[in-house]
Amino acid sequence: MTVLASRLPVTLIGGGPFSQADIDAARALAPVIAAADGGADRALAHGLTPEAVFGDFDSLSDAAHKAIPADRLHHIAEQDSTDFEKCLIRIDAPLVLAVGFSGARQDHFLAALNVLSRRIGPPCILIAGDDVIALCPPRIALDLAPGTRVSLFPMGQATGRSTGLRWPIDGLEFAPMGRVGTSNEATGPVVIETDGAMLLILPRKSLDLLAAVLAEGQSAR
Repeated sequence: MTVLASRLPVTLIGGGPFSQADIDAARALAPVIAAADGGADRALAHGLTPEAVFGDFDSLSDAAHKAIPADRLHHIAEQDSTDFEKCLIRIDAPLVLAVGFSGARQDHFLAALNVLSRRIGPPCILIAGDDVIALCPPRIALDLAPGTRVSLFPMGQATGRSTGLRWPIDGLEFAPMGRVGTSNEATGPVVIETDGAMLLILPRKSLDLLAAVLAEGQSAR
């Protein structure tokens, strides 16, 4: 089902709000541009023409239709998945950095977190305000500075083990309606192992590090 194959990371633009700083940070790490439906209009407004646009096109403007070459427009009519999921299924890349998927409609944001939790497509990082959010791989090692905020949010039943966290997670059982791991803290380099779907939420300043580690892990596989 791959439509966009890239050896470089991909910046995926959604229809929600994002800043110039968001898109600049994403493009510095992921120079290939794709868009989800009306995100194509946001891309064009920033002077960017996507290599591919995916979605049911219910929010894509006529102006964007005309500005983007027809062979880059991939209309997907089914309504059983979100545009975010439609995109990730069809992208083959080391990493996707997603902007414009938070900060407006919270149902859309929650749906994006749901897609992340189901490990759909390449590793993906949501740039969301002051945070970056990704699904924890089974094992991740991050050379974080002491005091860095590390939040873990389970998207189902989950357990884990850790080194380098102020409050270790060994032996704990996590669940969306039970224990969550908000506002833990690194004491230095961190290693986290998880069983189950666990979202990792770090400060925005950790984007470069998180992107490098996830992309490297994908290449190793």
